[in-house]
Amino acid sequence: MNTMVKWIGGATAAIVLAAGGAVLVSDRMADSQTDASPAIEDAIPVDPAALTDEKVAGDDANPTASATPRPDERFVVKRILDIPGPIKYGEYFWDDKDVPDGPLVITVDLDARVLSVFRGGYEIGAAAVLLGTDDYPTPLGTFPIMSKERHNVSEKYGNAPMPWTMRLTNDGVAIHGGSNVENGYASHGCIAGPDEFVSKIFAIAKPGDKVIITRGETMSMGDSIT
Repeated sequence: MNTMVKWIGGATAAIVLAAGGAVLVSDRMADSQTDASPAIEDAIPVDPAALTDEKVAGDDANPTASATPRPDERFVVKRILDIPGPIKYGEYFWDDKDVPDGPLVITVDLDARVLSVFRGGYEIGAAAVLLGTDDYPTPLGTFPIMSKERHNVSEKYGNAPMPWTMRLTNDGVAIHGGSNVENGYASHGCIAGPDEFVSKIFAIAKPGDKVIITRGETMSMGDSIT
């Protein structure tokens, strides 16, 4: 299984590609088959579904290869926002018009410093975000939103306001607002975005929704986000 993430047109998506193939093995009837013998299609009924383009001819020496599992269409990238160039600090884009309901997936690319929001495979939001430093890094990996807190302050860092907090780890890493998203600023490992943007995520996100944090990987349209 290969993991690929791509920063396209100012947006970032984290996806997982499942690569594989199938071997279609067929037996040939001997030339000496008598008229009394049933035809192969009568003796072994053919499942039409097994003969579609989903099956890829391979090496007959490897009959145990299995078909690539179908991706869950709810998590296939169906749209990337049309964003002209890199997103500047403080900017965000949001377009959920006519986007159907579906599972929410948030992706963060540490190299591009961009957070993207996908609903049902459609990218509906993207923004430049503040991330951690070498001393307080933002972790890589896949995290569920553990809890939400509308009005939160950081007791650890001088009661700094962290509105619209969505916690990702037990040690305090979260997505939140309340910060100046400007060049030269950084967080203590959290992902901080413009208040209006983060508030939109907070309104639709729920505990258990997935946040995928990667570094400079690539993706393409039609790939599976998960």
